[in-house]
Amino acid sequence: MNPPENSIRRRARWMLPPGDEAAVDRLRRDLGLQPPAARVLVNRGLRDPAAARTFLSPDLSGLHDPLLMRDADRAVARIEQAIRGKERILLYGDYDVDGTTSIVILKSALEVLGAAVEWRVPHRLKDGYGMQSDAIEHAAETGVGLIVSVDTGIRASAEIKHATSLGVDVIVTDHHVPEADLPAAFAVLNPNRPDCEYPEKNLCGAGVVFKLIQALFDMAVSRAGAGAMTEGRKRALLDSYLKLVAMATVADIVPLTGENRVIVRRGLSGFDVIRNAGLRALLEVAGFARGERPSAGQVAFRLAPRINAAGRMASANDVIELFTTSDPARAQALAQQLDALNRERQHEENETVEQILAQLKEETCDASWPALVFAQAGWHLGVAGIVASRMVERLSRPVFVLSSGKREGEWSGSGRSIPAFHLLEALESMSDLFIRFGGHRQAAGVTLAESNVENFRTRLREYAGTRLQPADLCPQIKVDAEAGFSELSEAAVAEVFSLSPFGMGNPTPRFYAAGVEVAAAPTQLGSEKHLKIALRQNGRILTFKAWRWGEHAEVFQRGQILDIVFEIEEDSYLRRQGYGTWSASLDDARRHSG
Repeated sequence: MNPPENSIRRRARWMLPPGDEAAVDRLRRDLGLQPPAARVLVNRGLRDPAAARTFLSPDLSGLHDPLLMRDADRAVARIEQAIRGKERILLYGDYDVDGTTSIVILKSALEVLGAAVEWRVPHRLKDGYGMQSDAIEHAAETGVGLIVSVDTGIRASAEIKHATSLGVDVIVTDHHVPEADLPAAFAVLNPNRPDCEYPEKNLCGAGVVFKLIQALFDMAVSRAGAGAMTEGRKRALLDSYLKLVAMATVADIVPLTGENRVIVRRGLSGFDVIRNAGLRALLEVAGFARGERPSAGQVAFRLAPRINAAGRMASANDVIELFTTSDPARAQALAQQLDALNRERQHEENETVEQILAQLKEETCDASWPALVFAQAGWHLGVAGIVASRMVERLSRPVFVLSSGKREGEWSGSGRSIPAFHLLEALESMSDLFIRFGGHRQAAGVTLAESNVENFRTRLREYAGTRLQPADLCPQIKVDAEAGFSELSEAAVAEVFSLSPFGMGNPTPRFYAAGVEVAAAPTQLGSEKHLKIALRQNGRILTFKAWRWGEHAEVFQRGQILDIVFEIEEDSYLRRQGYGTWSASLDDARRHSG
């Protein structure tokens, strides 16, 4: 481990893995792997060849029986009753990618089964987060007999009790951490409820909905006289839904391991053939060629922000219309609208970040505090979460971003955390401060009285101070494996890509190379903020993209010897130009230690 000051740009500690070439050789021999991928697997705990083989080839057999989820049988029975009785069913979702895609796939599945379905998504700024009593009352008045919540509801005990008093049953499907007492709903599907033995605890909301759809379709196939629901049609429908479930799983930043790995791998593999007019239009505005499959990283940075922009800046209803319209022209218009909203979101986000940096300079907040709360009236609440994420990345400590809410005297916002700090547990320790709060370990949202903002800032700082050590607040770069330039053949790189999808729980592998020589002066890449750098090791030259390295260009003097951390990525531009299939990007560098 090297001290932070040796890291040129990120001032981070490099966490180099212990070498175990015997285990690497075993995987190479048994699975026929090249060294880079074998080293990554070993250093991520996949030393056993059988386990590594399963990881490399996930398939639908890795999906668990949906009836293992607590209350799944009750939910299926109640939905079947609603369909037979021609009851109106209301789907009540959240306004992010997870919530909106959950509504789309459940609406489609229920309509395939003959249900009468409508839906509602709250407006982030007008309604706030979660289920609303006035919306439930309206549903009851208009004859809705069953509400199914998606990606929300696990902490809506009062609202669900109110629905029951109005004669409306509620089925909760959610993945967020529940309170000590579950809501008194007809059924609660949540792998994180304490009495649920479902093996995969890390499903997103759309993942939970997908399990419910699986159970519903299994039941439809098994029943005599089930009409057109055959085994073949069931598989085709589930495969079509997996595209949206995969996007939601990536966007919601849940671990891409276990069942989630199967979902995302299978879902993204289907993107070469897109029949959904809205999804096809979204891919086009995001710059994907027809037939091009996005990676999980491209979903996270090019597709999910455009979908989330609707809920952040306007109405998430547009997303549901986008994915349910069969009119290509309307789909194109909606996709263009989301693209414009995303540009607006980027502007608001950058403005807020600049104002937060100004607060740090003015010492409104001290960057040395173990946890930070930034607050200012007028900030757009739709970008609070993403701004908090950017500040966590920059400051390496938990951050909340708050602004004035929709009600006089109330402030709301979002928080993001670092691996060592459980955000929801922190909020639960000071629950008396909040009107509402919820979330999980890494992300949370709060609403509180304006008079409590300063108390929140102080108490969060004090709470974090008792639980975080200085080392927790120092940025770390975890390196997966060493890889010499000579080892990066096309076949070896393809094996690294076979470890995808990459995201939380299975990050893009970081490689380490020592004694690398700067082969030529760097050139600009797009703008003065970014560089293109040619590096040489043992006679082989590789060109690296160096994003946001412009201010450190003087480091890369010809002949300078460095140690580097880098990533490799699929490069569709190079592929289209006939220059190969991958490129390398520089993550960090330090002067060679010898």
